[in-house]
Amino acid sequence: MTQDIVILAAGKGSRMKSAFSKVLHKVGGVSMVKRVLATAQSIPNAKLHLVVGHQGQQVEQHCQDFSANVVWQNNPQGTGDALRRVAPDLQANGATLTLYGDVPLIQTSTLEKMISLSTQNTLVLLTISLDDPTGYGRIVRNAQGKVTAIVEQKDASAEEKMIQEVNTGILLAPNNHLQGWLKNLNNDNAQGEYYLTDIIAMAANDGVDIVTVNPENEAEVAGVNDRVQLAALERELQRQTAIELMQNGTSLLDPSRIDVRGELVSGQDVVIDVNCIFEGKVVLADNVEIGPNCHLKNCSVGAGTVIKSNTLIDDSQVGEYCDIGPFARLRPGTVLADKAKIGNFVETKKAHIGEGSKVNHLSYVGDTQMGQGVNVGAGTITCNYDGVNKHQTTIGDGVFIGSNSSLVAPVNVAKGATVAAGSTITKEVKQDQLAFARARQANKDNWPKPTKK
Repeated sequence: MTQDIVILAAGKGSRMKSAFSKVLHKVGGVSMVKRVLATAQSIPNAKLHLVVGHQGQQVEQHCQDFSANVVWQNNPQGTGDALRRVAPDLQANGATLTLYGDVPLIQTSTLEKMISLSTQNTLVLLTISLDDPTGYGRIVRNAQGKVTAIVEQKDASAEEKMIQEVNTGILLAPNNHLQGWLKNLNNDNAQGEYYLTDIIAMAANDGVDIVTVNPENEAEVAGVNDRVQLAALERELQRQTAIELMQNGTSLLDPSRIDVRGELVSGQDVVIDVNCIFEGKVVLADNVEIGPNCHLKNCSVGAGTVIKSNTLIDDSQVGEYCDIGPFARLRPGTVLADKAKIGNFVETKKAHIGEGSKVNHLSYVGDTQMGQGVNVGAGTITCNYDGVNKHQTTIGDGVFIGSNSSLVAPVNVAKGATVAAGSTITKEVKQDQLAFARARQANKDNWPKPTKK
C-alpha cells in the first residue's frame, strides 16, 4: 500500500522564547524538522507532505533539500485541521502516517513496524505507558481491550485521567476511511480545535480495526515545547550515540562528555578523550587517538593518527600515522599526507603537506604545496595575501626552512634547498641552494632606552 507521510511543522512554539520557528532548533547539530524528514524519507516510496504555518517560508526554505509537498496552515486550529489541509493531496488507495516536526528522535524501525500492520481496514496507533501521563491524551479501551477512543487531558474525566497508556500523536490511517473522518471532525471541545484523535472513535464506530504499537523508548516520542526539553533530548541523543560508538569498537574515556553534531564514522580501537566535538561528517579510521578538547568538522583522519589536545580540524583530510597538535588548527582545504606532523600553535589553510614533512610549532602555512620530508622551523609564515589576492607557495622535497622565515608568495623553494633562519624570501630558491635574506647586524653603544610617556 502506498504511503503518505505528513509532518506537522506549523506551530509557533512560543515557550521556546525564540525569534524563529521551534522546528528549526537543533538536536545533535541537525534541526528537528530535518531529522523527522530524513526518517520519513527512509521509508521506501513514501510521498512526503510538510505542513507549515508560523515562519513557514523559512521552514520551507530550510527543508528544500527534501522533495516534500508543502502545505500551508495559516491560523492553525489543531492537528485535525492540519490533516484536512493536506487531504486533497493524499493518494486514493494509500495510508497516511502523521509525524511531528518537534518529535525528532522517532526511529525508522518503529515506523516500519506500524506500516507492516497497515491495511485498508486497519488504523495503527503509536502509544506508550507513562508513570506520569499528565498532559497526554489517554487511550480508552473497552472490556475486550479494544481501543475505542482517545480523550485529551482537558476533556478527560477523573477516571480517564488515571489511564497510563497515552497517545503519542503518531498514527497511520487508511486514506479510503481517513478522507471521510476528516470531513466529519468538529471543534466541540475545551480548546475549540479540530483534534485528529477524534477519528479514533469514528474508526471504532465504522468497525475499522485499531491496533497499537509501542516505541522502543520514551525519548523516541518525546516532543519539544521549551529549551529545557530540547536540552534533555540533546543529552539523550548524545547518550545513544556514545553507546553505539562504544558497541562498534570506539573507546570513550567519558561517554557523558562527547558531542556529535552530525555523523561520526569511527573505526576499531579509536580512542576519544573528554570534551570532544564532532560536526558535520567526520570519519576516523582504525587506531586514531584524539586528545581532550578537540573539535573536528567535516574531515577524515587516517589510521594510526594521533590528534593531541585542543586541536581544531575543519574541512580537511588527514593521512595515516600523522601527529597533530596540541593547539593546532587545520583550516579548510588542508591535506596532510601520511606521517606528516603539525605541532603546537600551527595554523594551515589550503595547504598540502607532503609525506613525513614537519611544521612543528608557531607557524602559518597557507595556499602552499609542500613536498616530502620538509622541515619548517618555528615562526615561519607563508605570506600568501597581498591585500587583494591570494598567492601560492611551492616547497619541494627535502627543503629545510629555518626559524622565523617569511616566504612571500608567489614563490618557489625547490627540492633540497635551505632557507637560513630569519630570512624573507621573495624570489625563487633553486634546487640545493642556500638562501639567506637578512640585514647585516649593527650594534650601537650607549643606546638610550625609551621611557614611558
